[in-house]
Amino acid sequence: MNKKNFKILIVDDEEHFLLLLSNVLDEEGYSIKTAKNGGKALQILEQYTPDLILTDLRMPEIDGLRLMETVKARHPDIDFIFITAFATVESAVDAMRKGAIDYITKPMKNLAELRIIVSRVYEKRRLLQENIALKEEQIESLPPLDLIFSGMDKVYEEVRAVAPTDTTVILYGETGTGKTLIAKVIHILSGRKGLFVTVNCAAIPDTLLESEFFGYEKGAFTGAASPKKGKVEVAHEGTIFLDEISEMTINLQAKLLRVLQEKTFERLGGIESITTDARVITATNRDITQLVREGRFREDLYYRLNVFTIHIPSLRERREIIPKIVHYMMNKIARKLGRHITDVAEDSMKQLTSYSWPGNIRELENTIERAIILSKKDILHISLPEMNIKTERFEDLNIKSMEKNTIEAALKKVSGNRRLAAEMLGISLRALQYKIKEYNISEDSQR
Repeated sequence: MNKKNFKILIVDDEEHFLLLLSNVLDEEGYSIKTAKNGGKALQILEQYTPDLILTDLRMPEIDGLRLMETVKARHPDIDFIFITAFATVESAVDAMRKGAIDYITKPMKNLAELRIIVSRVYEKRRLLQENIALKEEQIESLPPLDLIFSGMDKVYEEVRAVAPTDTTVILYGETGTGKTLIAKVIHILSGRKGLFVTVNCAAIPDTLLESEFFGYEKGAFTGAASPKKGKVEVAHEGTIFLDEISEMTINLQAKLLRVLQEKTFERLGGIESITTDARVITATNRDITQLVREGRFREDLYYRLNVFTIHIPSLRERREIIPKIVHYMMNKIARKLGRHITDVAEDSMKQLTSYSWPGNIRELENTIERAIILSKKDILHISLPEMNIKTERFEDLNIKSMEKNTIEAALKKVSGNRRLAAEMLGISLRALQYKIKEYNISEDSQR
């Protein structure tokens, strides 16, 4: 919302004061209408719905309080600011208890006060509209719930049970299993009016993660030309989702613990404590208890986070739903790319259901998109890379050995280029680097 779309109705029986307020707020860029009394204001409201009504408290026939009661019975979202003389400030305060948002006194000695008070109402309305638009966008972007939780009835029951609470949730699952999507579902089902905000702890460099998380004040560091809100502040009254929480540094873990315990924090370079009502949901593909034993994750933070755990199964653990996911993704991606694809070839579907998918749903989606881009026919033929053509049941293989072999094969295919290998596997570069270290994959085996 820009200022020209912010509509204000000014009501005052003193014509010179009505003109003064109208000129000041018109110069600020707002859309203004005026009325000389309460009756005229009600006539205007039959065809005009303002965001804010700025009205005198004392007027003949219909006073400001009665005007507010009448208007709010039909338009409860319209904000009211009262204009009152110094002698009747107590009446204005009483009106605020009944629903007014603020008041100003006359005669006005400082027009800056008027600009500031109106600006606050405008900012509140602008942010509310932006939040609603973002939440609608988040909801519309979700696949159907029966698809998200296909083959995961237990997970769906757990999500529905925990969503309406403020309980901290930790999602365990391999990379690419849809943990972000499930966290978003929890947020939407919670009914929280704030935003769903994601922080990928593995994707942001350690030196930037703290400022991204808490924000900063002007001059906090070189290049901080203006203050910036952090993700925790943006997520107030909503949900902050900390993906790959196991990658968070010990120093930042201590600050997160304070947010969970006290619901307060400070921006970098700031001294003012900011309160947050953000719900925290975290996710990891690693065993945090092992990291606690190794001294790489705070034990007190772990117990704060690990209140309600949900384990997300891998795609290979629910192979029977792969065709359903494939057809949904095929239709969605084909529409996005403007392609006409009607089905998947039978032999291709057999390959898709036989493969182990170490990158899970993310890798599957990348594979389908690539196939659609290259396809010249209505029937989609998917040719998996050589390293992928393994028809053995995954359950008969050693998981770690399989994962190591797959990573080595991907690295060899791209001559050791880790970024390309990560994209091929459908995992983050940081996750790949961790796996290379975990499995002690040598430089020679990467070429």
